[in-house]
Order: sequence, then structure tokens, then C-alpha cells
Amino acid sequence: MAARAWQRMLSGRRLDLLDPSPLDVEIEDIAHGLARVARWNGQTAGRSAFSVAQHSLLVDELCGFIDPKLAPEWRLAALLHDAPEYVIGDLISPFKAAVGLDYKSLENKLLAAIHIRFGLPATLPAKVSKLIKRADRMSAFLEAVQLAGFTEAEARRFFGRYQRLPKILLTPVPAVTVKARFVHRFKSLSPGKT
Repeated sequence: MAARAWQRMLSGRRLDLLDPSPLDVEIEDIAHGLARVARWNGQTAGRSAFSVAQHSLLVDELCGFIDPKLAPEWRLAALLHDAPEYVIGDLISPFKAAVGLDYKSLENKLLAAIHIRFGLPATLPAKVSKLIKRADRMSAFLEAVQLAGFTEAEARRFFGRYQRLPKILLTPVPAVTVKARFVHRFKSLSPGKT
């Protein structure tokens, strides 16, 4: 008997992890999963974990900080940049490097299906990808210093130096709260695309 390569979602969808279909992607499933996946393997300060959903909202906010005129579709791409983690979890960067290209290939297939489902190109323009990556690293810097116990010097070494950072105080929030915020933000960026 072949190994099962799909996961049933709370929406009732069955997502094939090896060959994901955009038709099996639902924003409620993404928000639910990301709100329950902890960044930094859960090694953060606070009563709640700092979730991938909260991180995704932060990356979207930072993209707007970097480029205030960024089109809503690219802000949506920023919000969804880690969306595959709703089914594959959040591996810390050192572990992703150890796992290698197979993991990245799986992650990219899932992200392409998610993009197509919500009207984005399967592969983002290089300029947009670069902006999202910059905001992602900025977010990692803020999270590292405020929540994960890094010194500023350590965070600069691993996540980069920034001339300007917004004044954002990170406070982990419960999964149910961040799930609602994620869905609300998604709807504000993509009216009618649920």
C-alpha cells in the first residue's frame, strides 16, 4: 500500500502534499494552521507562542513600511509568504539547510498552488520576492531581539543591519486572536477571493 501523501483539513479539503491543487487550498485552513505553528520552535518569550500567522502579518506590515505604495496584490503575497507552513510546519533555517533541496521543492510547489488559488502568479516577480525577503529578515531581526533572546549584535550578524526599523513592540497573542486577524487582513487585501 502506497504511503499517504495528503492531509485532511478542517474545511474537509484533502491537500495532496506532493501534487497540491489550488482547488484544495482554503484561507481558513491556512489561517488556522499558521496560527498554531510556533516560530523559533516555540523558543520565544510570552504566554503564547509567536506564531507564523503573527509573523506573516508582521512581514506584510514591514513591506508597507519599506514601500508604502506597494500594490495590495504584493502585500497579499507578503501575507502568504510562509503559507505552506500551515501543513509542513516551520523549520528553522539551519534545519532547512540540512534537509536540502527536496524540502524547498515541496515548499515551492505548495506556495505556487496557494498563489494560484488566490489570483497571484505562481512565481512572483524578482523585485517583489526580494522585497518580501527583506521584510522577512527584518521581521526575524525584530523577533530575535524582542522574543528569542538574541542580542542586537547577534541579530545583526544573522539577519542583517537596518538603517531604519519601525517602532513595533512584539507581543505574542493567542492562536484564536491571530487567526481572526490573519483572515481579516486577507479579506482586506483580496475582497471576494475567499
